[in-house]
Amino acid sequence: MKRRDLIRNLGLGAAGTVVAANADAQAPKPAAVIPDVQAGKLKHEIIRDNKLKAERFFSASEMSTLKILVDIIIPADATSGSATQAGVHDFIEFIAKDMPQHQTPLRGGIMWLESLSKNKFGKKFTLLTKAQQLSLVDLIAFPKKALAEHSQGVSFFNLLRNLTATGFYTSKIGMEDLGYKGNTPNQWDGVPAEVLAKYNLSYTEWEKHLG
Repeated sequence: MKRRDLIRNLGLGAAGTVVAANADAQAPKPAAVIPDVQAGKLKHEIIRDNKLKAERFFSASEMSTLKILVDIIIPADATSGSATQAGVHDFIEFIAKDMPQHQTPLRGGIMWLESLSKNKFGKKFTLLTKAQQLSLVDLIAFPKKALAEHSQGVSFFNLLRNLTATGFYTSKIGMEDLGYKGNTPNQWDGVPAEVLAKYNLSYTEWEKHLG
């Protein structure tokens, strides 16, 4: 389906939803059918994942800061999209709920960064200029150069950098950036001509040889 047709159909669908809204409100909603296995996950794992996805851990303000940070770690370039374009912020949101041991370090790290931002520039991190944001990140991005007083920020940024790299390079954008093809079948075009020439064979003779 062409993009224009898809947009048009979405518009028609939205209009139909408005007309039928009252009727749908009265009708009972069928329960979602959860398969026993889906994409290698068992039913109880699917139920748990859906539950975690429905919850929110980071506040809107924390998520805004998180998006800036992950894009500082992996920005867009000429060959690939940025961390947020790969959905890394959503990945970290899920990880924080799936692995609760990361919740305090992540939330505490964002709070620490906000405190540093207000002390140095009198503003929230998200309101700083790009240069100001990078100047704060530089204080915690290089553990060997960081001051002892910034140790909490260093630990936070190390964790965030690891999660960002994991989320990015397991995403579609990240795998394309690596050139990873997965289990993609190769196209067999027959024996290369130079090999046949080496043994003075034609394709017909080669097929007879195999057969």
